[in-house]
Amino acid sequence: MEIDQPLALLGGLSPQQFMKRHWQRKPLLVRGAVPGMTSLVPTERLFELAGREEVESRLVIQQPGGRWQLRRGPFAPSAIPSARRKGWTLLAQGMDLHDADVHALLQQFRFIPEARLDDLMISHATEGGGVGPHFDSYDVFLLQAHGRRRWRIGRGRDLSLQPDVPLKILANFEPEEEYLLEPGDMLYLPPRWAHDGVAEGGPGSTCQTYSIGFRAPQRGELARELLQRVADAAGEDLVAKMYRDSGQPAVGAPAAIPASLQAFARDAVVAALRQPQVIERALGEHLTEPKAQVWFESVRAPTRARLLRGVRLDIRSRMLYDAGAVYLNGESWRASGADARLMRRLADARALGAGELARASPEALALLADWCAAGWVALHASI
Repeated sequence: MEIDQPLALLGGLSPQQFMKRHWQRKPLLVRGAVPGMTSLVPTERLFELAGREEVESRLVIQQPGGRWQLRRGPFAPSAIPSARRKGWTLLAQGMDLHDADVHALLQQFRFIPEARLDDLMISHATEGGGVGPHFDSYDVFLLQAHGRRRWRIGRGRDLSLQPDVPLKILANFEPEEEYLLEPGDMLYLPPRWAHDGVAEGGPGSTCQTYSIGFRAPQRGELARELLQRVADAAGEDLVAKMYRDSGQPAVGAPAAIPASLQAFARDAVVAALRQPQVIERALGEHLTEPKAQVWFESVRAPTRARLLRGVRLDIRSRMLYDAGAVYLNGESWRASGADARLMRRLADARALGAGELARASPEALALLADWCAAGWVALHASI
């Protein structure tokens, strides 16, 4: 992607300009961000996906008296209300993992590091449908795919929530701006900007909005995850070393923790973190870990001739890299030289052509064949 070239997706801004002027700073409304935009997932197909165990889905229904009802999928077809009923919304998470066209749309946002890119959620609503005024802790692009939705947004100075409501709805929403989005229009909002979107269009009409969301890990959660991975990856010498206190005298205060045991514990953590690239490896593996609803089916490893025609990452695969390793679906491999450049190309472009593979080493081809057998990588001919 040419990050210095203007994009219709960003209203004529280049990715570089957008990141400097708007990212995590201020909203941006783009009319005609995706010209000729239509829904990529027909209603029947969306309802079918919402009925699957591997798809995270929710149904939000606005009831008389300002009450809200939240149900979690999977949903049988009979559980989804009629389009003639006003005020309900079906939310289907991670649609980029289940539809190739949606996945391709999401790739247009890869001017933002993929380590931050999360997924694309489809919000399907009837007239008056929405999820109430709320805020997200992460950046979001709201792309109108079908029908119309009216958005009211505000800076979110008061983020207190309504009590006894199954949704995180703001108690004191104060909108500052209002926009009606038509198909192809898009609204970008930084974290913690309050927003309320309501479907419009008259009785029997429907609306689909695509929400492109981003990962924003909390420091405490990330620390817990990485420390657990560091502990799991600790070398045998670190794991086997036992606490010894042959010089421990008798004590009159048995409940006091010995200072030597505290020092042993501190040294255990420091020693684990002292391993080369341990934090970097744990982070890469964590960031590429497949979501809980994702699983892959193993297949027969391809022949060398078929492999050399070209490969492409499965749409569910997450692949990243750093200076010393490549990471794919929660696992890591050290890489250097030409093989590292090849694998980084696969991560960036999500595909390798015959010309690139012709120069691959036997070791790199063997690794790609293993990934094909695991279902993580697909052959061009099978896509």
